[in-house]
Amino acid sequence: MSSRRQFFKLTGTGILAAGFTSVSASSGISSLIENPKNSFPVGMAGYSFKEFTVEKTIEMMKRIGVSNLSLKDFHMPMNSTQAQITSVLEKFKSAGINIYTVGVVYMKTPEAVDQAFEYAKMAGVRMIVGAPDYVLLPYVEKKIKSYDFKMAIHNHGPDNPLYPNATDIWDHIKDLDPRIGICIDIGHTTRDGQDPSVDIKKYGKRIYDVHIKDVDKTTKEGKTVEMGRGVIDIPKVVSSLRKIKYNGICSLEFEKDMKDPLPGIAESIGYFKGVMEC
Repeated sequence: MSSRRQFFKLTGTGILAAGFTSVSASSGISSLIENPKNSFPVGMAGYSFKEFTVEKTIEMMKRIGVSNLSLKDFHMPMNSTQAQITSVLEKFKSAGINIYTVGVVYMKTPEAVDQAFEYAKMAGVRMIVGAPDYVLLPYVEKKIKSYDFKMAIHNHGPDNPLYPNATDIWDHIKDLDPRIGICIDIGHTTRDGQDPSVDIKKYGKRIYDVHIKDVDKTTKEGKTVEMGRGVIDIPKVVSSLRKIKYNGICSLEFEKDMKDPLPGIAESIGYFKGVMEC
């Protein structure tokens, strides 16, 4: 940040978000958590909770005060029955957590595409965060028209030749149904040598979901760090989202200390909310 005072304002928000202090809710910093201005809804990408049960995931989300979740299949397997899906969803609903999408869902066959759309329908969501093989995109388009869902294709950076960045996604979807769009992962975008704030503005009309995070390098070797400690210009990302009038959710995908992620998640969520307040 531009000043030491701003830095402590933002990181202090992260500490409060985790419940690590008893500062009054009427304090200036606490208000950043509860009443952010000119901000975007914050969520969690389910992969962040890979090591935890549904119950523990709910506990951690309540601890950090986040109520939107992109649900991953290790918490609700793709081959689940409607009864099994309803049971899982009821646990989240009872805790006040909104399952706003499912994914990332990988699709390598037409049958996998069929399964993904039925799974999303049974879950009651209207968007899938996915990564269908390129050859399946025409079939995905047919399903989109049939189900009237959105598909937000997730970029995975230099580790995966399938959709390494937003430009690659755009090149494959620009002539397809506009309900097929992008879930831009700003960390993988940076690790691929791209600037997420530029890509957000470039492809804004088709960005339907955002995975927020920070990384320590602009190369393939980059690893997840707490937001604000890495190389991504988060205020610039927020500015770009505002310029495109983004109306979706910004979900943190935290891939550091995955057996004990809560402190890093809290700091990251707090930092992002603090940036949105500036």
